[in-house]
Amino acid sequence: MSIFSKIIAGEIPAHVVAESNEFLAFLDISPLAEGHVLVIPKVEVDYIFDLDDETYTGLQIFAKIVATAIKKAIPCKKVGVAVIGLEVPHAHIHLIPMNRVDDLNFSRPKLSPTQEELAATKDKIKAAF
Repeated sequence: MSIFSKIIAGEIPAHVVAESNEFLAFLDISPLAEGHVLVIPKVEVDYIFDLDDETYTGLQIFAKIVATAIKKAIPCKKVGVAVIGLEVPHAHIHLIPMNRVDDLNFSRPKLSPTQEELAATKDKIKAAF
């Protein structure tokens, strides 16, 4: 069971910004920028391109809805999208507020927000829906 499946099951806490029957969006606890969100299907599949077509397209549409809320809540030029998938064996999309191309550089040092800062960011994004 992946760490993301444990989040879905409620075994590990997360700062959830959006949820549907099939998908979950929550803050990355080691973000590249404030408002960095992970969007996942609730079904555990390692590789995003192994998702069935319905789940894959639903995930993309859900990510678009979440990205719209992030852009309203967090000052940025755009919300960048990245699919890396090497660190957790559960398909996921990174949504990252960005002002420069380098804002999506995963080799940059990550931020270390407090739980209170994460909760405040979650509240800002949830209020933007």
